[in-house]
Parts: sequence; structure tokens; C-alpha cells
Amino acid sequence: MPPLEHKHTAEAIRRRLTAGTKPNYLRDFVYGGIDGAVTTFAIVAGVVGASLSAHIVIILGLANLLADGISMAASNYSGTKTEVDELEKLRAMEYRHIAVDPDGEREEIRQIMSLKGLDGDTLEHAVEAITSDRERWVATMLFEEHGQSATIRDPMRSALATFAAFVICGAVPLIPYLVVPDGLAMPIALSMTSIVFFAIGSLKSLWSLTRWWISGLETLFIGLFAAFAAYAIGYLLRDWAGAV
Repeated sequence: MPPLEHKHTAEAIRRRLTAGTKPNYLRDFVYGGIDGAVTTFAIVAGVVGASLSAHIVIILGLANLLADGISMAASNYSGTKTEVDELEKLRAMEYRHIAVDPDGEREEIRQIMSLKGLDGDTLEHAVEAITSDRERWVATMLFEEHGQSATIRDPMRSALATFAAFVICGAVPLIPYLVVPDGLAMPIALSMTSIVFFAIGSLKSLWSLTRWWISGLETLFIGLFAAFAAYAIGYLLRDWAGAV
């Protein structure tokens, strides 16, 4: 049996619960890293398939790193900011409802606890304990009634994590075209990017029950499939590209 993720002594539990939960930005890094590696390598494969020069690879690749990286970061910022705004709107609503109709809000707590199996004096004691502290009361309503998480990521940090991962991982397919002869660049870029695909996929397994090597192979397959599709399109249109 594998070891447990944390200890269950009274002291260890107290320290863990007192510390609370913290936002995790690793998912934003994985999100940006996968997209950066896939899109940039797809551009490289498409250009190579069209038999265009290494200079075109570098120009299009760098343009993609900047433009698409900013777009990804902005999208993640907006999406995360929407979550934060929604939480604050619901929090303000619950404060207002408690101030205007405390008995109705107390009844909501009573029914929520009842659905969890509490009844009689135990139920009433639980309702009294929760509603005796306004912050606890609101936090309970946010989680139980609205399904809101107590841990919200900072929009700017999420955006920066996505942008950094996009640029770092997306730059990998371009590096060989900057430092090695054109004929060797594509095989090296393929090898280096495949390693990145597999590494990001393995990291992604932290959020699932999938084994790390299976998750790595899955992401590798997705990335290589996208690159193959781009290469095929470039190859099919190579004559048209050369005529432009």
C-alpha cells in the first residue's frame, strides 16, 4: 500500500487545518505550457512541411510566442477575474440577506444541516454555532448554497504563470533553429519538444488518478498529432506557398 499523503496525528491535523488552503498556480503553468509547446511546434512543422526557410520558422514562431502568449494570459486573467467577481458578488448578497432577513437565512442553514443528517438538539446546536459568527455564517452559505470554493486564485498570478509557461515551453521548438544548421534543426526540435510534451503530461497527472507515464504519453500523442496535422497541411500547400 502506498504511503498516505499526510499524517493524521492530532498535532499534524491541527497544523494543517490552521494553515488553511492556498491557491495552486501549477495548473495555470501546465495549461500555458501545453498550449505553448503545441502551437509553436505546430507552426514549425507547418513551415517545414511547406519547405520554407528557417528564417520563416523563427519569425512566425517568435510572433506566436508573443501574441498567443499574451492572448492566453489575458484569457486566463479574465476567466479567473470573473470567478473572483462572482464570489465577491455572492458574498455581498449573503451579507445583505443576513442583515435584512436573518431568520430566513438561519432557516437555510437549518435545512442544509438537516440534509447532512443532523436533527433534534444536535441540529439546533449546529445552527446556533454557525450563525453565531457572521463570517462563518457567510462562508458556510457560500460553500453549501452556492458551491463556491474558499480558495480563489489571484488573476494576475494566474495570468503570469500561464504566460511564463507558454513562453518557456513554446520557445523549445525554436531553439534548434537558432543554434544548429537548418538540416539538423527539425529532428532536434522534434526530440526536445517531445520531451516537453511528456514532462508536462506527467506533471498533469498530479490532478488525476492516471499514472504519470500514461498522462505523459497522452499529452505527447496530442502534441505530435497536432504537429503532424500542421505538417500535412504545409506539405499539401507547399507549391502554393512557394508561388506566393
